[in-house]
Amino acid sequence: MMLNRTVLCLNCVNKPFRQQLLFVSNSSVKLNSDKNLDEVEKIRKKLIDRIIRVDHAGEMGASFIYKGQMAVLGKSKIAPLIQEMMDHEIMHLNKFEELLVQYSVRPTILIPLWKVAGFTLGAGSSLLGEKGAMACTVAVEALVTKHYDDQVEAMVQNNPKLDQNLIDIIKQFRDDEQSHHDLGLAHGAEDAPFYR
Repeated sequence: MMLNRTVLCLNCVNKPFRQQLLFVSNSSVKLNSDKNLDEVEKIRKKLIDRIIRVDHAGEMGASFIYKGQMAVLGKSKIAPLIQEMMDHEIMHLNKFEELLVQYSVRPTILIPLWKVAGFTLGAGSSLLGEKGAMACTVAVEALVTKHYDDQVEAMVQNNPKLDQNLIDIIKQFRDDEQSHHDLGLAHGAEDAPFYR
């Protein structure tokens, strides 16, 4: 029995939130070889590690974007909406923190940078007003939704039976992010200064 394996490699340093498909082997891999199975499993582990590490960092950044927005707009009429979206991001972050432990993945060492950058982006966009905060939400959530779609597609192409739980989690979070995007549009993002 032969197997061709396609594995996703996220290259977040050079191309944020973009995928790059890496063909592990253009030739066939014999399934009955323990060495080949170990190699395929190591590659799969790297894929899953990278997905969890990147998504954890992204959710950390997103939660700090909303914290920055709340620091500026916490007493405005849009504060309850921002709080609701922040609560979703914190729930996502908590789940990825569980997954870090479950899959034995180390978080990125850039977490402090993500926190500062997220807070600064959230607060900075909020200085343009409620519509500025919503424009930031729309821009960020559009990228995150695409990023999650790409991850799901790659895992489905790779071996969905092995990673179905993670696929289901990412699909749910993708739907939440799409909802945030749509809420941002519904609350005036396109009317913000410098939109588009």
